[in-house]
Amino acid sequence: MDERIAVLLDTDPGSDIDDVIALAYLLRQPRCDLVGVTTVSGRTEERAGIVDYVLRAAGRGQVPVHAGLAGPVCGGPGQPEVPQYAAIAGLPHRRDFERGAAVGFIRETIRKRPGEVVLLTIGPMTNVAAGLLMDPELGGMLKGVVTMGGRFFPPPGWMGDGKWSEWNILCDPTAGKMFYERRFANHVSYGLDVTERCTMGAAEVRARFGGIPVLRELLSMAEVWFSRFERITFHDPLAAVGIFDPGVCEYEKGTVSLEPSASDQAASRTYFTTGVDGGGPHTVARRVDVGRFFEGYFGVF
Repeated sequence: MDERIAVLLDTDPGSDIDDVIALAYLLRQPRCDLVGVTTVSGRTEERAGIVDYVLRAAGRGQVPVHAGLAGPVCGGPGQPEVPQYAAIAGLPHRRDFERGAAVGFIRETIRKRPGEVVLLTIGPMTNVAAGLLMDPELGGMLKGVVTMGGRFFPPPGWMGDGKWSEWNILCDPTAGKMFYERRFANHVSYGLDVTERCTMGAAEVRARFGGIPVLRELLSMAEVWFSRFERITFHDPLAAVGIFDPGVCEYEKGTVSLEPSASDQAASRTYFTTGVDGGGPHTVARRVDVGRFFEGYFGVF
């Protein structure tokens, strides 16, 4: 069996449903040593309560959970509401989380296991940016960083018009800029260019999740999502699967940069410049094998 990988998850569950779908995968992936979960953006205590509920449903209540910063660092809309929390508000889960405790936990966890931890960020980068400001050495102590965020490859004929920003960047663009300006030893990003291809309609989600114990517990939150949208896009689960099966995507190396703006989506976009001779500090997914992704995701349950 391949070696286990220590994963520290920073997430914003309760807005889009895909965060808890990614968490469920990590809890069932036999190669994942989930060392902790931190929540970010808005009502982070409620987000931590959602995480605790999913952990309990999977029989993994011992995994540490900490609520993070509400954010944003400096401008940006943030995420003040956690609509999916209503689905589990009356069900058993922890409610005694301390907002902001996540930053200290991130620092402590990485420092205890230098060179071992993969940081998986699937929400706004507020917690991580704050941690790097407080402890600039942290980035060099990670085994790697995997991010769901950004949008990197314009479609053919794109002239700079229309919406471009990705939500995790837009919510806290200054944190996103700080995050990408820090050069990690191994940083892989999964942007909307590829994640938007991994979708599933409501009827299929209900049918497939309903037959799997852990995923079945997510359906009440999924129904909150389906009250507004007809499909789920597996943005965050693709990043999670990519840790254990990098071959699910094709990649390019280069440099990611941002021009943050609190009000202008076009100015909060991510830019990707392909590296000379195929090099660069950032690795960005370019194409995804959708069938391989879904096979890898559901195969762990």
